[in-house]
Amino acid sequence: MRACLWPATSIDPQTCATFNAVRLFEVQNCLGKISAYDFVRSLELLSNADGLTPPPVNTNIILAGDANFKMINRNVSTEARDPVVDDGTAYFCNRAEYSKHIRKHVDEEEMSSCSGFQAMFLANARRIKGLRWCSCVGGFRFCNMDFLWFSALLNFALMWLILSYDIACQFSKNIWARMPDLPAKYHLKINRANVRWMVPNFHLPGHKKGCHSPFSFHWLWGAGCTHGETVEQNWEFLNGAAASTKLMALGARATALEGLLGFHNFRRQIAHWGLLKRRMAEAIKEGRAHQTSFDAFDEGLTTRMPELVQEWREWVDDWETTAHKENEKNSPYEYTETGITLKDVRLELAKEEYDVTGDGTEVERQDTPSTFISLGLELEEAQRQLAVAIKVAGAAPSTSEQLDILKRRTQLRIKLNSFRTMQKSYMPKLRQYLTPSQRAIWDADDKEPEATRLFMPSDFSSAKARTKACAKGLEEVEARLRLGEAGESLDGLRHGLRTRTATKKFKVRNWSGQRALTRGQGILRHINIKIHASKLRYRYARQAVLKLKGHGEWEDKLRVLADEDILALNERALTDEEKEERARLEAAGHVVEEGGISAVGDVVTGETHRSLSWIWYGVSAKNGDEKLHEALRVEWCKAYSRSKRWREELVLLEEEMRRTIEFGRWAEKRWVARASARTVMLGKTAAISPEVAEGVSAYALEHADRERRTWEALAVDWAPIRKRGEKYLKGDDISQEPELVIEVDRDTLRWAETVEFEREEADNDMYQ
Repeated sequence: MRACLWPATSIDPQTCATFNAVRLFEVQNCLGKISAYDFVRSLELLSNADGLTPPPVNTNIILAGDANFKMINRNVSTEARDPVVDDGTAYFCNRAEYSKHIRKHVDEEEMSSCSGFQAMFLANARRIKGLRWCSCVGGFRFCNMDFLWFSALLNFALMWLILSYDIACQFSKNIWARMPDLPAKYHLKINRANVRWMVPNFHLPGHKKGCHSPFSFHWLWGAGCTHGETVEQNWEFLNGAAASTKLMALGARATALEGLLGFHNFRRQIAHWGLLKRRMAEAIKEGRAHQTSFDAFDEGLTTRMPELVQEWREWVDDWETTAHKENEKNSPYEYTETGITLKDVRLELAKEEYDVTGDGTEVERQDTPSTFISLGLELEEAQRQLAVAIKVAGAAPSTSEQLDILKRRTQLRIKLNSFRTMQKSYMPKLRQYLTPSQRAIWDADDKEPEATRLFMPSDFSSAKARTKACAKGLEEVEARLRLGEAGESLDGLRHGLRTRTATKKFKVRNWSGQRALTRGQGILRHINIKIHASKLRYRYARQAVLKLKGHGEWEDKLRVLADEDILALNERALTDEEKEERARLEAAGHVVEEGGISAVGDVVTGETHRSLSWIWYGVSAKNGDEKLHEALRVEWCKAYSRSKRWREELVLLEEEMRRTIEFGRWAEKRWVARASARTVMLGKTAAISPEVAEGVSAYALEHADRERRTWEALAVDWAPIRKRGEKYLKGDDISQEPELVIEVDRDTLRWAETVEFEREEADNDMYQ
């Protein structure tokens, strides 16, 4: 009501009307008996009668804040001797009002209750004064930042607001209770439910777990791929002037800093002309990739558990559009805390090792094709496991390892003899149709049974030779069993990856000291061996199916398994630099585990660009497998949010481009108007001389010309990428269109403050 707005309802109002609109409706209702609906419709038709210019989509205003503790200053001179020129009209707030507010809170010291984040403590313990304004007290005392936040938003009409701050989890707690301490003109007039506080992506991992989901940009509706770290990037440019400005008096320092900030701001504006285009190209590419990835994952899960998927979708939509506080327990992106002990992992490994090193499986004496092929598959698996065990033992195995290997080789040779006997019945002409090199292998003495070729039907490269060498129907039997083997191998691979993730989490949270960590590495080594064996088994089975059946629909589910695909639900792929480092370590003889970079905690960098491996697309949990249900839920929710964030990023970039061009048009008109605004009178009495009038007009028209040439050039330069973005947002197929080459001058881009940092270090992944 103080803002002259009349609420639509007295209970939880969501809309309102100005007092002037209410008075107009009252008069029209009394004279013409017009209803409220017809009155609102008339207002809509006055502004958009043909429907061609609908009201713009509401977008969030995103404001980031930070303190630069390197920009210290000494108490040199006085304000009376060196006053600040144009105080409060540029990059600094009004000093008099700021000082008056600060004096009311000189003894305050707000400390953080976020145990995982120590920035506030370190700041309060420091002796220096960081730059929030040209002179600040040490530490994160909320009164300083309160004034700066609200003064930055002065005279803005806001509907949606996102505020990014390193300590937003603490700072936002009583922000509305502290607002009345400020002068009335600084009070923010906005629906408080539409204000969201976030923590920048690069800083969020340092907070405790309860802050991760509620304050993450990744799970915020309307944020796009914003990371909140841009304000930090300004300090790199300013810090170079810290040594000289700290010795200046108040007025000189403010003038120097405003000059630096003005120059920096102008260069950033120019840099964004190329940066926006490049980011839109990236948003289109990443948006398509993540949408395709999510659609495949979603389709696989929806087929098997449609009710759960719909529940997850509603859960995510509700979470993203609601403001949260720390330690909220209903986040769809977090796992329920479940304990895992070292004994559980050891017991599981012991059971698997017993299956491998046991007395073997009794061979059925049934003369059927499925028995023969099944025995062959068992032998191949035993060969792979024995080969891995020999490789792990190394060149100088211990006596017990030699004994174990010898026993397993003996058992394997016995089974090989049984297999050869059955093979004579089902593949009687085998040797006749082998190639010369294969025949040499067949005739050789099998001193190493783990390396003996079995020569199954799939081992024939020629379909004609396979048909003649095998009994009728044997190829189809192997193809069907191989399909089952491939599916079973994927299950084993997924199980191993989940076990590895759980073990790593347990290791980080519970193990300390060299002894415990050494034992832990042994357990992880055994798990990685199992994962490696499952990988080899799947690849061999898939290759066999490809030889027997050729290309077909089965490849949609059983894809080519690359090393980059072997990622747990919480792992991301390696970057090129990480791949080179891993290769270097392997070449140096170090033991390097397979897989990607694990998100051991709940937050890691790189979340935006992380894609789910295809091995998880078609998985469904068995009844009662709550852990797998939860793992699928977390990854599905994150994939869903990632696809939405990239689409939002494209919408925001398009709107930013549109506004840049529209601002250029407006600025051109403003400068043209200024060209003649001062040619008549200067002040109230003195007329401007013709020479001064000509100079003022020339200056204004020069700026008008620059604004015109700028927006016209941007409209032409951005047209192709904006058109492609519009097609993508409409759902048109752009996969066949040629890729646009986006060339941007790196020297210009550096004024956008380390672009690579924005997309890689701070990333916007996206967090785990």
